[in-house]
Amino acid sequence: MNTTNSPATPTFYQFFIYWLRLGFVSFGGPAGQISMMHYELVEKRRWISEHRFLHALNYTMVLPGPEAQQLATYIGWLMFGVRGGVVAGVLFVLPSLFILTALTWIYLTYGSVSEVEGVLYGIKPAVTAIVLFAAYRIGSKALSNSVLKVLAVLAFVAIFALNIPFPYIVLMAAGIGYVGAKLTPDTFVMGVHHGDSATAYGPALIDDNTPIPEHAKFKWSRVVGFAVIGVVLGFAVMSLLDNKTLQDMAEFFTKAALVTFGGAYAVLPYIYQGGVDQYQWLTATQMMDGLALGESTPGPLIMVVAFVGFVGATVKEVFGPDAILMSGFVGASVATFFTFLPSFLFIFLGGPGVEATRGDLKFSAPLSAVTAAVVGVIVNLAVFFALATWVQNSQIDWISVAITIAAFIALFRFKIGIMSVITASATVGLALSFV
Repeated sequence: MNTTNSPATPTFYQFFIYWLRLGFVSFGGPAGQISMMHYELVEKRRWISEHRFLHALNYTMVLPGPEAQQLATYIGWLMFGVRGGVVAGVLFVLPSLFILTALTWIYLTYGSVSEVEGVLYGIKPAVTAIVLFAAYRIGSKALSNSVLKVLAVLAFVAIFALNIPFPYIVLMAAGIGYVGAKLTPDTFVMGVHHGDSATAYGPALIDDNTPIPEHAKFKWSRVVGFAVIGVVLGFAVMSLLDNKTLQDMAEFFTKAALVTFGGAYAVLPYIYQGGVDQYQWLTATQMMDGLALGESTPGPLIMVVAFVGFVGATVKEVFGPDAILMSGFVGASVATFFTFLPSFLFIFLGGPGVEATRGDLKFSAPLSAVTAAVVGVIVNLAVFFALATWVQNSQIDWISVAITIAAFIALFRFKIGIMSVITASATVGLALSFV
């Protein structure tokens, strides 16, 4: 790879195709998706530098909602303005919406998803390897000194052994970064011991010192404008819903998007409580089945909301007993729209402020500490996946362990692409299902 010359500026069509493709192959949950974006956008295409990428990631980590989708929206917005943010953010989830609704319809129609069990058996151990690999790739850049490495270890212990909620870990890490910046400023300058991003991967289109584009500069008029547009859009769509169940879904998933921090696993208990106990849109067993589908399809894991919306709309027969598919698709679409609308607003409202404070240590140091803590949380997620896939009925599934090891070696040693690893693992799982 030539890392001495500046990369060619992509056309908007090339930009569009990249995010469309990513929407179909973004397996592995937020860690896997962030790893994919880092490889493609920072290392391979060099559309954005390492430091700018991590700065954006830091911001999305402290927001409520799906951080990988918010990161995609942020990068798209930085490159092409609002239209870039909308395209990147929408295409990141749209393929998942159609795939998941199709699988949910099969699930409800035929009573099980046994047809894809073999494929899922192969994919799940590979996802464990992808998450571990993501922790390694992000950690190797973000953990540039011993203090940040210790912070990552403490975050892992806090969430794995002490069950401290993710939002509290973020707040504690940010506080450590804020205080630490006053005591030892160089410790919390992201990547200071690795030199600039151009040394690692070559110059990027949006490099470390690239001026903030005009559309990304902070203006109060833009803040007010985006806030008004977002609120009006939300109320406009809600006013079109003349069914009580769909109205309840719009309100519930908006609240879920606004009040839940810590990614998909943090929001799942809230969705479970509302969907199963409060509104009775689905059963506890169906919720677990939906989570399995969400983990094995591309897109953010939070897309399990589409499953909840689909099942809830069919159970409540929002369009009558003879329109199951239409009811389900509308329910899934409503759940998805109101879950992700706040995410777009967070980026368009807060992005300019984040860019303006990029060189200000009192703002960047807490975010750098948050990224270090997130590395530990990602390792915890890998352990969670490993325990869920390697241990079945108190017995170690050595085939799953072998698939994970082989997938990690393929990613780490042989630099094989993530999608190729997923395809190979799915093929192995499908073949095993016939044995």
